[in-house]
Amino acid sequence: MTVANEAGMSTAPPQQQRLKLWAGRILSAIPVLLMVASAVIKLMHPPQVVEIFVGKFGYPQDVLSVIGVLELGCAVLYAIPRTAVLGAVLMTGYLGGAVATHVRVNDVFAPPLILGVLAWLGLYLREDRLRSLLPLRRLPPKA
Repeated sequence: MTVANEAGMSTAPPQQQRLKLWAGRILSAIPVLLMVASAVIKLMHPPQVVEIFVGKFGYPQDVLSVIGVLELGCAVLYAIPRTAVLGAVLMTGYLGGAVATHVRVNDVFAPPLILGVLAWLGLYLREDRLRSLLPLRRLPPKA
């Protein structure tokens, strides 16, 4: 059973804490790796990516590098434990813009949405302070 101490930190058994930490790290790695790969591709300006951003999404070609740098910055801030919460907030904003872009052109918007959910779930599992701030509570048993 997991309980919180006076500081709001979990007092779960060490094995359960370790499992949460590693599950959080693995889930957090997925958005980081995908966003870094996406940023690198944007910074390389391959013709197929330029065509999608200019032709399909309607962005000017010169903002592709800016978007890539912003995406890389969000991923890096999220990957660093000390700035992970700020990174998650910025990543959420970035991915919200990606969802809006896909919705605007009537495209599949699930991938950036799922990436955002994975980012927050990963952070929630690896960060005690976030779990104390946003506790998931069980309903009391019915009598």
